[in-house]
Amino acid sequence: MSPWGADEKGGDMTTTTDPQRVLPTTRTHRDPGWGYGSLWRRVPGTALYAVLRFVLAVIGIALLPALFFAGVGTIVIVIGLPLVVLSLLAARVLGDADRHLLVLTGLPPVPAPEWHRHPAPHTTRWSAFIAPLRNPHSWTSLLHGSLVGIVVGAVSFGVVVAWLSAGLGGLTYWFWSAFIPTDEEGEWGRYVAEAIPWLFGGWSAEAVQNVLTLLVGILFTATMPWVFGGIARMHHGIASALVGRWESDDLATELRAEAAARDAALHAEDEGLRRLERDLHDGPQQRLVRLQFDLAALERRAASGDAESAARLAQEARAHAQLTLDELRALSAGVAPPLLQDRGLSAALVGLGETSPLDVRVELAPALDESVRADVARTVYFIAAELLANAAKHSGARGVTLRAWTDEDRLELWVVDDGQGGAVLSTGHGLAGLKERAAGLRGSLSIDSPAGGPTRIGVQVPLASDARSVS
Repeated sequence: MSPWGADEKGGDMTTTTDPQRVLPTTRTHRDPGWGYGSLWRRVPGTALYAVLRFVLAVIGIALLPALFFAGVGTIVIVIGLPLVVLSLLAARVLGDADRHLLVLTGLPPVPAPEWHRHPAPHTTRWSAFIAPLRNPHSWTSLLHGSLVGIVVGAVSFGVVVAWLSAGLGGLTYWFWSAFIPTDEEGEWGRYVAEAIPWLFGGWSAEAVQNVLTLLVGILFTATMPWVFGGIARMHHGIASALVGRWESDDLATELRAEAAARDAALHAEDEGLRRLERDLHDGPQQRLVRLQFDLAALERRAASGDAESAARLAQEARAHAQLTLDELRALSAGVAPPLLQDRGLSAALVGLGETSPLDVRVELAPALDESVRADVARTVYFIAAELLANAAKHSGARGVTLRAWTDEDRLELWVVDDGQGGAVLSTGHGLAGLKERAAGLRGSLSIDSPAGGPTRIGVQVPLASDARSVS
């Protein structure tokens, strides 16, 4: 039984994610539509939103123009630029508040804009300070908070108040009108009855007023869901355009992720070259130096006629040459493993399990090689080899399960050992290097290693063609 609880039948296998790690899922927010019942359920929230939105609009019109134009007017002195930046930051806060309040209307949330649109992080305080000036979202938020918001907010607030007053007031006029003192001039129902005698002939003024206000209340109440729904969608559309996320934000996010992946891959490649250099220096190079001394001594012994001593030195030199050859083969496998190049990732992972000193159980998806590109396969192979080596050196484990499969658009590889646990991700150590290797493919590394074990380490790598690596 696999640590993931997988079930195998006829060589195929059902893949489920490790129970200790639940991958985030993308939630799709559907538009609730224009159904009458659905609109009625959103009426209270929309009314509350209109009131709060009007409050935000008043705050925006009172604060933002004052800050912005004060900054523009004093731009030639030191205080001007900070005031302009402060106005943009305040507009951002008000825009975020509007996006969050829109949830009250029952419409889908407005996605947050991308405030860090540049691929490189801010390297200086000055660049971080002027970042709001460079972001177009700051200026659209300022427009929304200082002009558009007050116009639309005032109109929607007035319409909501009018509809609520006419609807609820008309429906309940027959009750509360009895408590309001009126004179003859206020009995407008009598004039209506006199103007339309064929309809209200013989009716009292009070009865005419009650019926007409009730009809008005029914009309406004019946149309209230559509009117409020239209107001909510108007605000939602404006917020999406001015303080929401744009399509270009996705491109900026993609560009920044590509830059981060490239930097991580270059760093991992540099670390790998340094490690190879260190291994060559500490291993084969030292043995070759020793072999050179042995051959020189062998030459002297052979010249002196000491055949027995020369034969012994020759045996030692041969042993050193064999060890050097083995180390060079091992190091070359870390650069370009022949089994991976010749037979694919599945065969290479099986080979890792067979050469490990631990009891390794390998569980692979049948179509693994067809789904994985060469650069992804190479990086995943190196990660798997390092994880198995770490398990053999540090975990105290007796058995390991290595499992790999593809799930839609990503490759997952997990290594689970029954050792003592306690593996942590720390800067400068092996797992940090593996994380950088995964990041070079825009992937991630997951570690779950409680004290006492077991240790679960997994790597998730996207298979999309735009995830490139230089490693």
